[in-house]
Amino acid sequence: MARGRPNLVGLGVSLGAAGAAGALGAAGLIADRIRRREDAALPEYASLIEPSTSVQAVVADDGVVLHVAIDEPTGPTTTAAGRPKATVVLSHGYCLTSECWVLQRRALRRAGYRVVSWDLRGHGRSEKGPGGGYQIEQLGSDLYAVIAATAPEGDLALVGHSMGGMTVMAMADSHPEVITERTIAFGCIATSPGSLPLANGGFAASAGKRLLERLGPSVFTQLSKRPALLGSLLKANRDVEEFLVERYSFASPVPRSVVRLTAKMLLGTDLAVMSDFVPTFDTYDKIAALAHFAHVETLVFNGVADILTPPAHSELIVKGIPGSEHVLIRDAGHVIMLEHPDLLNDHLLGLFERAEAGRAKHLDPGDKPHVTLVVTPVGKARRVREGLRAQLKRQHV
Repeated sequence: MARGRPNLVGLGVSLGAAGAAGALGAAGLIADRIRRREDAALPEYASLIEPSTSVQAVVADDGVVLHVAIDEPTGPTTTAAGRPKATVVLSHGYCLTSECWVLQRRALRRAGYRVVSWDLRGHGRSEKGPGGGYQIEQLGSDLYAVIAATAPEGDLALVGHSMGGMTVMAMADSHPEVITERTIAFGCIATSPGSLPLANGGFAASAGKRLLERLGPSVFTQLSKRPALLGSLLKANRDVEEFLVERYSFASPVPRSVVRLTAKMLLGTDLAVMSDFVPTFDTYDKIAALAHFAHVETLVFNGVADILTPPAHSELIVKGIPGSEHVLIRDAGHVIMLEHPDLLNDHLLGLFERAEAGRAKHLDPGDKPHVTLVVTPVGKARRVREGLRAQLKRQHV
């Protein structure tokens, strides 16, 4: 029989075999992860739902309708110098949705910031794009359209995670005036400027990328048309699937609700969209575009244990943007906004405050020396241990 792309039966057999083998090898690890999830029921995760003030449909330059949510501030809306605070625009990563920012949106609006978050094309509630439209450059054009429709005036603070950070850099390449004339702060969260291979931190991540390339859109399109079959395949491999979602998204305990939200976003992404985006990662290179951020207060924030965009990617951004601050979090993976929300929120608010204070004093962020901080989230680890002790005490009462 001629060899070609796998069909649905072949994919089902492969998933089933992988599930069986993985379940045997990972059973103890899964049990340990589940126990740690229950220990991680921390106050910051009490609710993963934050209704937006309003939603807006923004039409991209090729006609794709993008879903945008707007959060109006509930805290003080002016800086210490009396200027209106910047509008914060949040761009999520590959196979996630704007839901991933729930804990940042809540903190930012309480701090007095207007927040715009959007679903990238093919993700969440945004429409799918036409063939050939799944390019980082097109995402940059989409972001430009979102800003033009929702924040046409005033200061901007742009924050991007993973592919969302790449999207900001792509917009800087095509519309540098948005950066040089309006942007006061840039948050680069677990992202890359290109020129290095992605998913080079572990076998499973690299193998997953190769699987997407090998299967291609033909199999994914078939699966998308047969959701019952896809559901049965995922159900048969649920334990391993959940373990892998957590293993390659987080490096410390998170509650089951966070794992489920992450799995919902990842597995809710159309399989053909996943496949169609893969080629753009191999050609993406926005090192030169970093020059546009030379006078923008910049935070580069990522996890030491991030296997998808490991610290080497962040180091390239730091080298390319004078005066940027690099914060490395130990015991942190790729989906860091859900894994260590309080740390990220504090650093984002600090970023914005530095940008506001620097503007008031006419300081150029590019004149500052680079700063690298390596942070161990001991507070979270301590609270997880305390939660475990309290749980054990209740069980023995």
